[in-house]
Amino acid sequence: MSEELKFHFDVDGDDFTSAGKASVQVKKNLRQLGLSPETIRRVSIAMYEGEINMVIHAGGGEADVTVTEDCIEIFLHDTGPGIKDIDQAMQEGFSTASDNIRSLGFGAGMGLPNMKRYTDYMDIKSTVGVGTDITMRVNI
Repeated sequence: MSEELKFHFDVDGDDFTSAGKASVQVKKNLRQLGLSPETIRRVSIAMYEGEINMVIHAGGGEADVTVTEDCIEIFLHDTGPGIKDIDQAMQEGFSTASDNIRSLGFGAGMGLPNMKRYTDYMDIKSTVGVGTDITMRVNI
């Protein structure tokens, strides 16, 4: 692949049934590019976790994926409430999800830890009352 490919997705924050559509589309795109199943799996998991977090906590957002010869970069942006304590939010099992969200099977507190686990690089910038930007990279 000589030039980078870019994909943009709007993540609807009002519809749990559409959560994950972007990660499914990215998975299809990466398969068409002939990337390894392990790379595709890692990107898909990280992207899905990010989408679900945007739906649960931020009312949706945007996801941009850039594919180069060396890596796949995922940039997530939302204008939700922001993350008050990023270190705490990174702890497995920590969640601010409501009981209603938990009753749907979400909010176990594994989203951010899984995003970090399945990527080679992750950076979170968040401002309370403004929103959150997350950059993740999976090396090819």
